[in-house]
Amino acid sequence: MAVYRVTDTARVAPLFAKWPETMIWSCLQGCMGSAWADDQTAPTAALVALGDFGFLAGQPQPQLAAHRPEDAPDLCILVPQNEAWARCIEQVYGDRAQRVQRYAVKKEPGVFDQDRLRALAAELPEGYVLQPINAALFAQAKAQQWSYSLCGQFAGWEDYRRRGLGVAATRDGQLVAGASSYSVYRQGIEIEIDTRADHRRRGLATACGAALILDCLERGLYPSWDAQNLHSLALAQKLGYRPAAPYPAYEVGERPPHTGHL
Repeated sequence: MAVYRVTDTARVAPLFAKWPETMIWSCLQGCMGSAWADDQTAPTAALVALGDFGFLAGQPQPQLAAHRPEDAPDLCILVPQNEAWARCIEQVYGDRAQRVQRYAVKKEPGVFDQDRLRALAAELPEGYVLQPINAALFAQAKAQQWSYSLCGQFAGWEDYRRRGLGVAATRDGQLVAGASSYSVYRQGIEIEIDTRADHRRRGLATACGAALILDCLERGLYPSWDAQNLHSLALAQKLGYRPAAPYPAYEVGERPPHTGHL
């Protein structure tokens, strides 16, 4: 079976119906990512790829599970629509695919306590500064492995300035933590949070996350969150999100040092 790139994403949209994942919406809306299918006009199976992630829907097809777009990273996180797709991924990759559990949170625009978020954003240790991600901080983020995902899905600063949104914690002018748009869709962003290893456990992720959520709400954007682990889920709950349900995913490849929730 051949794998085709799909330019008319309306063709694959029905396969992803009722899947509340903003990265899928980003692709279907033509904002970011790419779509692939077993047929360009009447697909029965599809892959949506964005950054580290691949979402598989429809009738399980090994060729789609195995497909890696040219710009795919070393680590790919494959998310199956159901257990049939999960078995397909396991058959294709064997021991190279590690099954992990991720944690979805509810998408509830009116749930946030903005006074609490403002208080959390103000709780920065002495010596740190909270500020919007500008051109210089964007360049710093893209140049370092630990922070690359904060801005990595954007073509450059002008693209990020136009569509992205982010808050950085700096010390002596250096980026040490941040919360930013991993991806964007028409109604909001998917949040990425990262902290440099030597500045963790100082409340920086909480402050950056709170400030970014407030910025989103002021702009009428929804700040979507998806937790990589229980630590990320706990931070999400501290910021006002409520858990939805855990779900399986598969990590294929080698995970670099990384602190984000995605």
